Amino acid sequence: MQLYLYNSLTRTKELFTPIETGRVGLYTCGPTVYNYAHIGNLRTYIFEDVLKRVLDYNGYDVKHVMNITDVGHLTGDRDMGHDKLEEGARREGKTAWEIAAYYTEAFRKDMAHLNIQEPSIWCKATDTIPEQIDLIRTLEDKGFTYRTGDGIYFDTARFPGYNKLSHQDIEALQEGARVEINPEKRNATDFALWKFSPPNVKRQMEWDSPWGLGFPGWHIECSAMSMKYLGDQLDIHCGGTDHIDVHHTNEIAQSEAATGKPFFNFWMHGAFLIITGGKKMAKSEGNFLTLDNAFVNNGIDPLAYRYAVFQTHYRKPMEYSQEAIDGAVNGIRHLRNQVRTLKDDAGEREGRIDDGRRQKFLKEINDDLNMPRALAAVQALLKSDLAPEDRLATVFDFDRVLGFDLLQADKAVALPEVIEQMIAERIRAREARDFTRSDELRDAIEAQGYTVQDTPEGMKVFKP
Repeated sequence: MQLYLYNSLTRTKELFTPIETGRVGLYTCGPTVYNYAHIGNLRTYIFEDVLKRVLDYNGYDVKHVMNITDVGHLTGDRDMGHDKLEEGARREGKTAWEIAAYYTEAFRKDMAHLNIQEPSIWCKATDTIPEQIDLIRTLEDKGFTYRTGDGIYFDTARFPGYNKLSHQDIEALQEGARVEINPEKRNATDFALWKFSPPNVKRQMEWDSPWGLGFPGWHIECSAMSMKYLGDQLDIHCGGTDHIDVHHTNEIAQSEAATGKPFFNFWMHGAFLIITGGKKMAKSEGNFLTLDNAFVNNGIDPLAYRYAVFQTHYRKPMEYSQEAIDGAVNGIRHLRNQVRTLKDDAGEREGRIDDGRRQKFLKEINDDLNMPRALAAVQALLKSDLAPEDRLATVFDFDRVLGFDLLQADKAVALPEVIEQMIAERIRAREARDFTRSDELRDAIEAQGYTVQDTPEGMKVFKP
């Protein structure tokens, strides 16, 4: 079955055809590791994980590269703002290198909680400074750069089609240039390739270069790393929609100016997470939630967030609310309970993947990763009249894309002593036919994040 993906470059849904038959080069913009990722960021990484899983489900060999932005630079639009790594170091009394290492591990922990598969290649900006310098020298040799008092800049006026991804009105950008822009810049859209270290200031992250001591601009790292690790296999580049107007637009300009070739055939972007009041979740707004403080520390399974994300198509803004999360907690709990029931009903019988149901599921995920409809296909399968063992085998096959770890749904887990005590008390209450107390204890156990099922074989308690 053919795979169709929405391409931000053409603003249409297109048939996906890789550059090399059977193989896909995938680059996803990773985190800037100066603070925890918020759950809006993590929504984008979940979408990218689904894309990777769908490609794999379709039989492609995926080479996935993700960068870690662990170098200090100005990450604001048009090279404005402050060095986030240096700020983090001052905030926490650590070095910038320690900040980067700590938050890199925190991000990887979040990925594990959400069952996001790790990339084939992790690459750090600080490990590829020579490649970034080489790319800037190529641009310099081809006449695309100029020097100002604070750095080496890319001259966007020399690159036709600069706005082909963003579709921005360049003249309007020139007229509406923000006040903090370097007055030496020739065009409002020009961006830094290399920034000079301020005089008489010792930065924690700086390198020698042909132009002087300094550090790379924000955009150059992704071009250098994607070309280093993917070569000519530049199939799909992903990120959040906030990358379209500046970061990805600049990546395309500098990369195509350097090579004279198209830079990635498909550009895919995940939409914002919207919180109460209609604002996007962002660190700059001070309104962000992390996976730990929103889920883990409250005893909520992080995979409930993955389930919640699947309720909205990745290209549509997702509204975050407690009601939505409560619904997702119940949804994934119900799904796991259905799987456990099928496991009990199937016994030791080995099932087979039902091709008809698989084709229906494939149709939905191959329609630009339509996970809301894919979940509907899952429920249709589980409620079908297929034999329990066949439903079980088929839903396990679907979980290659879903990533809910359903194979573990029937696995026993060690329960805390306080839960074991409540279970024992509830068993005694039921034996004494004290059903009021039994219900109270069931509610108390479930309030701790567990599911209680009364079956002919006795009470079962699960961590959903």
